[in-house]
Amino acid sequence: MRMRPFVHGFLALLVLALGAAGLIAFTKHKPPLARKKPRKVLPRVQAVVAKPAPLTVILRGEGTVEPAREGSLSCQVAGRVVFISPALVNGGAFRKGEVLVRLDPSDYHLAVTLKKARVLEAETRLKTVQEEAAASLEEWRRVGRRPGKPPALVAKKPQLAEARAKLAAARAELQQARLNLKRTEVLAPYDGRVVRKLVDLGQYLRKGDKVAEVFAVDRAEITVNLEDRDLAWLRVPGLTVPWDQQGSPARVELDFAGRGWRWQGRVVRAGGKVDQRTRLVPVVVQVQDPYRKLPPLMPGAFVQVRFTGRRLPRAELLPRAALREGGVVWVVDAQGVLRFRKVEVARFQDGQMVVTGGLSGGERVVVSPLRAVSNGMKVKVNLVGGEQSS
Repeated sequence: MRMRPFVHGFLALLVLALGAAGLIAFTKHKPPLARKKPRKVLPRVQAVVAKPAPLTVILRGEGTVEPAREGSLSCQVAGRVVFISPALVNGGAFRKGEVLVRLDPSDYHLAVTLKKARVLEAETRLKTVQEEAAASLEEWRRVGRRPGKPPALVAKKPQLAEARAKLAAARAELQQARLNLKRTEVLAPYDGRVVRKLVDLGQYLRKGDKVAEVFAVDRAEITVNLEDRDLAWLRVPGLTVPWDQQGSPARVELDFAGRGWRWQGRVVRAGGKVDQRTRLVPVVVQVQDPYRKLPPLMPGAFVQVRFTGRRLPRAELLPRAALREGGVVWVVDAQGVLRFRKVEVARFQDGQMVVTGGLSGGERVVVSPLRAVSNGMKVKVNLVGGEQSS
């Protein structure tokens, strides 16, 4: 029992000695570690391929539809309303020459009859004076036999002039009476629509009273305010091209009744002056026959306008994200090396940019961002919409 602690201690020392000897032997026979070069990871970017081609510049704007012609219809004579056309209601449609309002013509018929009688009286008076003048001249030639022309009083020239003047006045009064009779009917000056009815049956109207507010349906106009630099791409008669040349095409777009509708139009002119507050230039787009189909292009509608501008013989249309600070894009060559490239940007449209210089066909242009970038760095390229490219 006294020897047991010594035996346990000896065994423990023996185990420790054997373990140390084994560790030393294992370490001596272990092969040395091979040195490996760390793997370099290239940054990955997304790119598009530049494809130069002829390109038509597109500009967009917005505006409110207005009729090309609108105004108020007024009566030119006084009288009581005895007829109103069924078309003369708010929103009603009418044709050119249609009778919209008729006034009581009785007084005007009587006036025409009286003026006819005065014309007949004046004609009779003129004939009487002419006969008297002829008789006077005959007597002067027969009795007097004097050389030269007869005196004016003998020829009754003053009386003839007065009779002719009265006949002309009577005929003018008759013409005026007939015109007033005709004006008892208020006629539609063009094919149009009624904005607001202002009269009713039995109402007495004085000369100049309004009967309705109307507008023509043959043309509609939209005024779009554009920046002056955008006008370089458009043909605006009287502004960027002569008046006798045709303006740029434009498409009018409207979302109505759950659907999108389109009308073809054309630039016809610019506004009278530049907006002093916004410094924008008003450009007028005209649409022919806006009521030809349903729904019509109604006045007051807020629409989008897509202008078809000048055509470029060679340009690239690239995402706007490809443009970096200073008008530079990143181009990746065939070896996967990224290069900075200065380009010429003509304009921006629909989230893209139109590049007219600085790129060649087939070059890969980076459109994704990088945290750290340098000219000449190596990258891995993924083509947008295509397969991976080194």
